[in-house]
Amino acid sequence: MATIHVIALGGSLLRPEEAEKREEWFSRLKQMVVHLEGMEHSIGIVVGGGAPAREGIEVARKHISDESKLDKIGIAATRLNASIIQQVLAEVGIDVAEEIPSTTSHAADLLQSHSIVCMGGTVPGHTTDAVATSLAIEAGAEICIIATNVSHVYDSDPRINEDAKPFTEMSLSQLGKICGIGTPLPAGASAVVDPIAVERAISASLNLAVVDGRQMDRLENAILGLEFEGTKISA
Repeated sequence: MATIHVIALGGSLLRPEEAEKREEWFSRLKQMVVHLEGMEHSIGIVVGGGAPAREGIEVARKHISDESKLDKIGIAATRLNASIIQQVLAEVGIDVAEEIPSTTSHAADLLQSHSIVCMGGTVPGHTTDAVATSLAIEAGAEICIIATNVSHVYDSDPRINEDAKPFTEMSLSQLGKICGIGTPLPAGASAVVDPIAVERAISASLNLAVVDGRQMDRLENAILGLEFEGTKISA
């Protein structure tokens, strides 16, 4: 029986922020997934919206005040990005589910018969981090890995505070104090881990990890339970 893993893959890893490294990143992603598939690992990949989501929401915000409607625009971008990952992996013969599921229960079912399932957002008010934690819980994964464009969870925002200190290990309760618990983020906003995702992980005693998804070796090591550079977040 395959071992199931779930990754929340930040949309910023796809485009356009990392455009100059995109081809190398996709090549290494394919190599990693082929390797894991050969080891009988199944992976649920929940893809964020990145710049397309933020840009679409910003355009619409001038005309739409309802946050849930703006979130639907962001969800559409996540599903587009999930389709890109899905088709790139299918092109090299990986067993990827042909559907982009719109619920975590459907995705969990698909993981029983496919090596890879790609999906985006589901409903307004839930970021793809929250979707990924829900999928990990429903699919029986031991850990949910947040692959983003930062290397660790920090004690404060490193973009603002140059003295921010990274955590290599922490508890979910510590993470909750930094990110908050259970409060939905506004449409298009981001945090290192979404507060709803943190709340769900605490409720289910689900371990998390935060890694720099631009560094595929760190991501693969986290998936395989090896030592990795990033933040281990224990229940």
